[in-house]
Amino acid sequence: MTPGAVTVRVPATTANLGPGFDCLGLALDLWNTCTFTVKPGEVRVEVEGEGAGHLPVNAHNLIARAFFEVYRRQGQLLPVGVRIGCENRIPLGSGLGSSAAAVVAGIAGANTILGSPLTLLDMLRIANELEGHPDNAAAALFGGLTVVTSDSTGFPMVQKMDCQPWQVTVVLPEFKLSTIQARRALPEQVFLRDAIFNIGHSLLAVEALRTGDRELLFRALDDRLHQPYRLKLIPGAESALQAARSLGAPAALSGAGPSIIAFPAENPEAVQSAMQNAFREAGVASRAWTLKPSFIGLITEFT
Repeated sequence: MTPGAVTVRVPATTANLGPGFDCLGLALDLWNTCTFTVKPGEVRVEVEGEGAGHLPVNAHNLIARAFFEVYRRQGQLLPVGVRIGCENRIPLGSGLGSSAAAVVAGIAGANTILGSPLTLLDMLRIANELEGHPDNAAAALFGGLTVVTSDSTGFPMVQKMDCQPWQVTVVLPEFKLSTIQARRALPEQVFLRDAIFNIGHSLLAVEALRTGDRELLFRALDDRLHQPYRLKLIPGAESALQAARSLGAPAALSGAGPSIIAFPAENPEAVQSAMQNAFREAGVASRAWTLKPSFIGLITEFT
């Protein structure tokens, strides 16, 4: 099946949510939109919005690479040409799942054009193999709050959980921190007591997000596996996190960073301002959004 065009929408995501390292993800109402048109010619990617002028516009683009990977895995001849038009609202390198959104978009575009042979779990497995971790991709595909891991064969296991319509304030400092750098900062081994601490806190974080228990979430977002190491890499990040907490907002590093997320009650403007002031005092400018969770994930349609 080869429609004239397929449009794919993928939400931003925040992963880890404090203690849920590589296991917890939450979809946010900030979307990238990609339109795929297969026709004779070359591979051409047109980007508007975030990443315009910086992202590759040929077959090296991550969306195109994921798109063609699905064709290869399905044993299909690669199309002689494809145009991919992107309207990006998810900032690059932000800790908001921009690379996962690109991979999911490419996989979903190819899957829809080929008649949808892949399930969401199939798509998640491919995304995990391309990305190296499944937390952002799971939330992007399924929407809402997701818990994800793999069984003994490597096949993904996902549970979509209920989640309250929290306000989520995101502050993104103008600071480059690649996922590779953030991974290298982590220790290869951890103490058993820290692993136990994170298991318990992850379970409580899910329960707090599910029920809307702000006091529980405030305490549950503590982490000992990644945040103590990564926050040190980002000027002003620890102060921004504490600024949110001082106003009663549970806060955490978003994914590998450098964004900080907070869950304010009725004072999102004050929390945002305090966090941005903390970065400013460290000599770092920032951008900010106040978002809601997205309870739906990947959207595809023929256009």
